[in-house]
Amino acid sequence: MKKKIRVGILFGGRSAEHEVSIQSAKNVYEALDAGKHEPVMIGITKKGGWLRLPDTSFKQIISQSYQPLPETGLTVSQPSDSVQQSNLDVVFPILHGPYGEDGTVQGLLKLMGIPYVGADVLGSAVGMDKDVMKRLLRDAGLPIVQFLAIQNHEKEKFTFDMVVKKLGLPFFVKPANLGSSVGVSKVTTELEFEKAVGNAFLFDRKILLEEGINAREIECSVLGNEDKRASLPGEVIPHHEFYDYEAKYIDENGAGLDIPAKLSPKQVKEIQELAIKACTVLCVEGMARVDFFLEKETGKIYLNEINTIPGFTNISMYPKLWEASGISYKELIGRLIRLAIERHSKEQQLQTSR
Repeated sequence: MKKKIRVGILFGGRSAEHEVSIQSAKNVYEALDAGKHEPVMIGITKKGGWLRLPDTSFKQIISQSYQPLPETGLTVSQPSDSVQQSNLDVVFPILHGPYGEDGTVQGLLKLMGIPYVGADVLGSAVGMDKDVMKRLLRDAGLPIVQFLAIQNHEKEKFTFDMVVKKLGLPFFVKPANLGSSVGVSKVTTELEFEKAVGNAFLFDRKILLEEGINAREIECSVLGNEDKRASLPGEVIPHHEFYDYEAKYIDENGAGLDIPAKLSPKQVKEIQELAIKACTVLCVEGMARVDFFLEKETGKIYLNEINTIPGFTNISMYPKLWEASGISYKELIGRLIRLAIERHSKEQQLQTSR
């Protein structure tokens, strides 16, 4: 009998997206092909403790919707111990946000010589930092909206009037290194500006100010290493003022998903090509969800951002877009694992001495 692939599902993490990660891990765990894969659940608490979780403990945790991993009552080990003692063949990081999606965990796994799903260290780091990401996209000639980046120590230099002159109204304020719309605010007044900046700086030392445009929100999934493929695009139709955290994860009626999006063949092709170009420019392999704005008045397409570890909850766009494109959730997970092992195998063939 062929040996099953031991897949370490790494979830939780020291991030404001911790609870979303748990829900994503639940879906990946349930979608693994039991005939080919053996899941090993490794949780990271909000304080950074690493937990090797037996099935019974994991099932108890996921039964409590959007609750963080407990800090006590479970064995806490060093990261290297949790991974090495599990004899893993590959790791599937489902860690959204800092300390998981930003290259930190990817670097640890690379040092340990263990294959992992998703972008490499560099692609993860630049994909996480929205300021660096947008500068690279802009310099590559890809279309993005106007933006400003503010470091915490220089925030006094940026006044509301200065920002309005550059970006107009409304504009959005968000942490530079976070996702899932955590810490994001829409600004139309000076009072809202001051509140939004303070809120965003609670989550990051650098924040982003982005031009607000009247646009449809389109998303496209990308799969592959050297040979990348883009899914059919889908549209997010927020029922809140914008697609915030509650609309994404808490309120079941917070947004509608139109999959595939109602677009012309030309628009579909342009979005798919831009999605693959964005991954190439940002050195992202394995998987990514690329988000776009489609301006309602002009029809112009703008790249918004890339997500190197997109959500895998039961309402997440990344797997839903692949289902609409002919790849089931179970098959998608299997492909991502194979891509990780294939990339690692090629890296192992590189010489390390002369």
